[in-house]
Amino acid sequence: MPRFFPPAALCLAIGLFSLGAGGALAGNYDFLAAPERDLNRVYRLDRATGEVGACQYGLKEGTVGVTLCYEPGQGAGPQGPSDYALVASSHEREGGVFRVDLRNGLMSICYVLNDKVVCTPLAK
Repeated sequence: MPRFFPPAALCLAIGLFSLGAGGALAGNYDFLAAPERDLNRVYRLDRATGEVGACQYGLKEGTVGVTLCYEPGQGAGPQGPSDYALVASSHEREGGVFRVDLRNGLMSICYVLNDKVVCTPLAK
């Protein structure tokens, strides 16, 4: 015989299931705007791998504009598995950001060079 669930209990069960599934599907990325005041660039970091990319707004005649994205280049690709974060300096003319490894304190500077995001080697 099928079991009947009152509507409130059913809604609670669906909500808890959705919350659990949403947590499992949550993104693994952090985003941080470049500290330079006249630069509309946002950096993207994969917190588990340390891979860094960036995007910014670009003008294109006759359109609302375009999103210009820069893929990882030298040093900005996946690093060893860890727990990474992005930190902006307070320097108002700095276009890059710091990628930090929260587990061992290593850090590097990442910025756009030509058409790629590049990062210096991780160091303490």
